[in-house]
Amino acid sequence: MRDGEGWETISSDRHFGNAHLEVVTDRVRTPTRATPRTWTVVHRKTAVIIAPMTHDGKIVLIRQERVPIRAAIWEMPSGQIDNVAEPDQKEIKAVALSELREEAGYELAKDGELIGLGHYFSSPGFTDEHGYFFLARPVEPCAGYVRDETESIVDCHEFSVEEIRRMIAENEIRDANTLSIWARLGAAGFLSPKRS
Repeated sequence: MRDGEGWETISSDRHFGNAHLEVVTDRVRTPTRATPRTWTVVHRKTAVIIAPMTHDGKIVLIRQERVPIRAAIWEMPSGQIDNVAEPDQKEIKAVALSELREEAGYELAKDGELIGLGHYFSSPGFTDEHGYFFLARPVEPCAGYVRDETESIVDCHEFSVEEIRRMIAENEIRDANTLSIWARLGAAGFLSPKRS
């Protein structure tokens, strides 16, 4: 992560790193503090989160096993961008379309478009991880799709907007990626108004 205006990294000590993350302790001078602060930071690769919408307005979710929480949960397809320190928009979009195919088995229809919805930080109190949001619409199942057995995805299903609202309200959907992109979709006007 580059220092922004008024921010200065004094030192950075690496404790651990693998293909997925790096743990460091940074000493950083902030714009409001002359005395450096010490903070443990987890660096993660940039991610993409995709909201796939079908011709009839349904949203495709995957059910994925997540080892840290020992549960399989419904979520939007997502993935990390490998081997690129600071990816450009072309690379980010290519990974989004690839993850849509690999994780959900869907692709853009001939008249489809991939709409960028900005980015967010998953948990800025300890990590610089950020993800780019995309709405892919309309999507359709890939012909001859076979799920990769190395993935932890156990199911894929199309849900109506009303079904997803209920799942969020009843705490069936509880991961930050899905909740965040859902908020962005709603704020941007891509979800139909709730019916009485």
